[in-house]
Amino acid sequence: MGNWDWQVFLQDPGGKIPTYWQWLVSAWGWTVSVSLCSLVVALVLGSLVGVIRTLPDSPWLVRFGNAWVELFRNIPLLVQIFLWYHVVPKIFPVMAGLPPFILVVFALGFFTSARIAEQLRSGIQALPKGQRYAGMAVGFTTWQYYRYVILPMAYRIIIPPLTSESMNIFKNSSVAFAVSIPEMIQFAMQAGEETARVTEMYMAVTVLYVISAMVINRIMAWVEKKVRVPGFVVAG
Repeated sequence: MGNWDWQVFLQDPGGKIPTYWQWLVSAWGWTVSVSLCSLVVALVLGSLVGVIRTLPDSPWLVRFGNAWVELFRNIPLLVQIFLWYHVVPKIFPVMAGLPPFILVVFALGFFTSARIAEQLRSGIQALPKGQRYAGMAVGFTTWQYYRYVILPMAYRIIIPPLTSESMNIFKNSSVAFAVSIPEMIQFAMQAGEETARVTEMYMAVTVLYVISAMVINRIMAWVEKKVRVPGFVVAG
């Protein structure tokens, strides 16, 4: 991982398409992979923590959720990347054999989960209390009325901030270069040095980031339109 032969960038004797564009596409693939895997981790953990922060009569779970959010939200992402890469494997030897890709996914996913947890908490608390009471009135358990009554509506409320987090997690994946993940920033830095085409490299990377963010934005806008409840969430 990350051991590229950067000399291939200099091999363009016949005016053919430079090989480094192929490596740019490969780097884009790494960026997308890190981002999507981290987003899955963030959604799962963020949803779980967001729910337990609103549980009634569970003060210790609420305190745990609050501590989770404050811990991962208040430590800079780059510091968390280094902690997962250098410190966590030493504390937990079972993780010493994990590839850097997995560690970066954990770091980015845990960091973003704190933000999603806060958004879900606010979405749940924005709902009328009558919905919770209605679920209890029909005999639902706590997890049942969260599953069938509270969460479907809360997620509709937080789709706009979730869209921003989905776009941010893609852009935040750029810090993976710090631990030699061959994503787009790593590519731009090394390819620019090898080919002296710094402007072209960073312009190409910028275009790919813009395209990726726009695709995420359009997908989330489509989801928001499909799940919107008329009269509950205002149409954009």
